[in-house]
Amino acid sequence: GSRHQKFILELASGQTILIAHNIDLAPRIPDLRDGESVSFYGEYEWNERGGVVHWTHHDPQGRHVDGWLKHDGKTFQ
Repeated sequence: GSRHQKFILELASGQTILIAHNIDLAPRIPDLRDGESVSFYGEYEWNERGGVVHWTHHDPQGRHVDGWLKHDGKTFQ
């Protein structure tokens, strides 16, 4: 399958979610460090561990709304 940059974010509510960002379709966030803020837009799927957000990139086939990640003033799509 495709390669993904994966990391866990803790929301203000305390809930944690896994971000699975497809780096075959969008650039990786370089030098992401523990404690840094990341804004995101993508498709959320619940699971017993808190859930996963994927489709955080442009959909080349146009079937999904484009998602994104924002970090350090840059957008990764």
